[in-house]
Formats: sequence, C-alpha cells, structure tokens
Amino acid sequence: MSGATILGCSGLQLLPDEAAFFHDADPWGFILFARNVQDPDQVRALTAALRDAVGRDAPILIDQEGGRVQRLRTPHWQEWLPPLDHMQQAGEKADRAMWLRYRLIAAELHDLGIDVNCAPMADVAGPETHDFLRNRCHGDTVETVVPAARAVAEGLLAGGVLPVLKHIPGHGRATADSHLDLPVVATDAETLRATDFRAFQALNDLPLAMTAHIVFSAFDDAPATCSPAMMRLIREEIGFTGLIMSDDVSMQALSGGMGDRTRASLSAGCDIVLHCNGQRAEMEQVVDAAGQMTDVAQNRADAALARRQPPELADLAALKAELESLTGAPTRG
Repeated sequence: MSGATILGCSGLQLLPDEAAFFHDADPWGFILFARNVQDPDQVRALTAALRDAVGRDAPILIDQEGGRVQRLRTPHWQEWLPPLDHMQQAGEKADRAMWLRYRLIAAELHDLGIDVNCAPMADVAGPETHDFLRNRCHGDTVETVVPAARAVAEGLLAGGVLPVLKHIPGHGRATADSHLDLPVVATDAETLRATDFRAFQALNDLPLAMTAHIVFSAFDDAPATCSPAMMRLIREEIGFTGLIMSDDVSMQALSGGMGDRTRASLSAGCDIVLHCNGQRAEMEQVVDAAGQMTDVAQNRADAALARRQPPELADLAALKAELESLTGAPTRG
C-alpha cells in the first residue's frame, strides 16, 4: 500500500537525503516543476532516480498545458500557445488540433519518463474568470469545452500519458487566484449543475482528477477540496469514479498547517494529497498526516495505472505538420 501523497523534490538531482525520505514515505507518485528541469538527459536521470527511491514504477506528473503553464520549454522542448488561444486559432478544427497538440506533448513527456500530465482543464471560462486561469481554459461553453477536453485526454492516452481532469467540480467562476486567496463562488446550485458541473460529468470516465480549492457557497462554506458535501457531489452527481487528488495543499487558498490541510482533504473524500513545493519540513507534515492510501483509494489508483499503456505508433513529424496546417501557423520551438 502506497502513501496517500504525491510529492515534489527540491532541484535538478535527487539528493541522498531526499531519496531516503522518499523511500520511507513511499508516496504514490511524484510531480516535477521548472526547478526540476534543465535538459532531457537530466530529466530522464531524475525520473529514474525518483522511481528507484520507492522501488517501483511510480507515476511521475507534470503540468504541461502550454502557454504560461508548461514546465518544459525551449531550447529543448516545444513552446505552445495558451490552450484558449490555440483553440481560437484552429477554429472549426479546434478539437482535432487539441488531439494533435497533446499527442505531441505526450511524446515529449514519455521520452523523459513522465507518464502523467495535469490536463485537460474542463473549467468553463466566463467574463469573470480570473486572468491566471482564463486562457488556460478551452472555451466559454460546455459544448465547446467538453469535446476539446476529451480530445486532450485521448491525445495524451494515445501517447502513453495519463490525463488528469481539473479542476473538479469547476474553477471557471472564480474571481481570485487560488494560489494566493480562497475564491468564493456564490452562483446558485441549479446554474452550477447546468454548466460548470455538467462539463465534468461528461468526462467522468477519465482515470484521474484534481480538485478545486474553491468555496461553492450554495453547497458549503469550505473549499471543495476539504468539503465532504462537495466531494459527495463529485462522486454521486458528477459521477467521477477515478482517483481524486487534491490540488496542491501548499496553496494559500487553504488555511491551517500542512497536516491540518492534509487531514481535511482526505477526510472530505480525496483519495490522495498533492504537495508540490519540495520543502522537506512541509512534506514531513503531509506524509505524517496522510498515512497510507485506503483500500478503496488504492483500487482506484491501480485502475488508473492500468490505463498507462505504451504509446501508439505515430509519425510525429506528420502530426506536427497537420497541426500547423489546421492553425495556419508554425508551432514554436
């Protein structure tokens, strides 16, 4: 049984004391950030070292949406437009463009030993959506967002990379950046069910999802990550059956110490807690509070990893050329 955590490391190489800590903590998986990325050989060595530390083929995550949120950048990797900009550039062929884009992203990730990408976003953008999120979305209607997010997920899966659906049950109405503050959405329950929640319901078969650190005041006064009522809604109304990870518990939307945040997330119904900044003292608190995954969570995790398959054969140059023909512009990098 793995620990109920996904953790980050501090730098470009795994230090001996970090390896020993991860061996004892046995997190289910790891997540990489820009601080962990220099060049392809270095990233391959790091992903191998992380797996060696826990003695198994642990999943390794990254945020490679494109635009502002991408950890792999030039000169070694492709630069991508923000998802919303790329959707608009592709016009009527946007869904195909998203499949191609994320199939190419998956090829870059798989080559490095990274097998989980924190995408797609099914958050529905609106006029009030905070700037930190807006151009990361795929559109401003459910009818636009769902097929694009499905294309993202299928492109990643075809490339041997598991998708993470985020930010369940919906971040689009937030007017604050949850990295810095706790957003409160006062929209009525009926409207949420017909829009934001419906987008996630249409994607409820994906293997992994990440929560939103947002209060939906029509349902509860706690952020969804830490709200039993919201986690029940995600499971019972939205119908998501896969593994649910918290968004990063070190974000300032949550209050209390790292142990308190961890216990609140797991008690509410998250299967696993994500901690990203690589700070050892915080990770120790998270690991102590999280303990091991429950049997139910472990079964969900095993089912998710069972969908981690070798990449389908593909002519990547031809896929890139097709994407450029759909958007009328060369990809960058």
